[in-house]
Amino acid sequence: MAALFGSRVRRLRTAAGLTQAELGDRTHVVSTRITQIERASGAKPTLELARALDAALDADNLLVELWPYVYREAFPDWSRRFMGYSERAVSICEYAAHVVPGLLQTEDYARAVLSLDVLLNSEEQLEERVTARMERQERLSAPDCPKLWVILDEAVLRRPIGGHAVMRNQLARLLDAAAERHTTVQVLPFDQGGHEAMGGSLTILTLPDGSEVAYTEGSDYGQLIEEPALISRYKVIYDRLRAAALPPLMSLDMMRSAMEGDYRGSNLPSRTERRRVAQEQLQQPGGRQLRGGGRRTPRRGRRPGP
Repeated sequence: MAALFGSRVRRLRTAAGLTQAELGDRTHVVSTRITQIERASGAKPTLELARALDAALDADNLLVELWPYVYREAFPDWSRRFMGYSERAVSICEYAAHVVPGLLQTEDYARAVLSLDVLLNSEEQLEERVTARMERQERLSAPDCPKLWVILDEAVLRRPIGGHAVMRNQLARLLDAAAERHTTVQVLPFDQGGHEAMGGSLTILTLPDGSEVAYTEGSDYGQLIEEPALISRYKVIYDRLRAAALPPLMSLDMMRSAMEGDYRGSNLPSRTERRRVAQEQLQQPGGRQLRGGGRRTPRRGRRPGP
């Protein structure tokens, strides 16, 4: 796809009577960058550059429409179909066992996570993947953004990927996301013990036509599940995780504590306390308790910290 994109740029540039240097001037890049794109060498074009090339060459959105297929090549084969479904999903339910989901990652956190890939070939490839991940997040601010429900294992909060400063900013990003009306974030604490999704992440997507797909992923594998019987099984697993996780408001408290660096396992509310708060939230009108925003629910009988 990168070669196809490059050939289209070269054909349009030639038809417009432009040199590589002239096209570079119009798109604010050096001429060697245009050479790399036309030869499909070096870093793949960003979406911003694809838009600039499209405008400079009067391509009528051809290059912009090709760009998603180019950037997907920066990812392993087994994740590309899942990404295609994700771009169309109206609802995304995700359990993350080890790292913050890509849709909610800060750029520094994403770079730290992606740099851990042992199959990474170069710094350019790393930057391609970071750019692609950041571009995917644009959907969350679109008018037709999907409903997003994320369950984070406590390990996600406790592991300072990229260092403490990067992690603090990432936790702040999670708190901001949880305040959005279309996003719910819950934390699954360690004291819940083992569960059926411990091996890796689990995502369930609902598409515009009402159909669903599930996706499981580990550090070096991914599996897309499209069989209805298996999808139903994974939905049950996800519902169990949702029931075992802290209610949204308590999850916010845990994220704030992790960000402040003063989290202690002994401060974790008891299961009875969790059930009580969850029941109070369910009785509130309008369902806002599921989004973690709005007025805080008063606490009763919470044990004081040490």
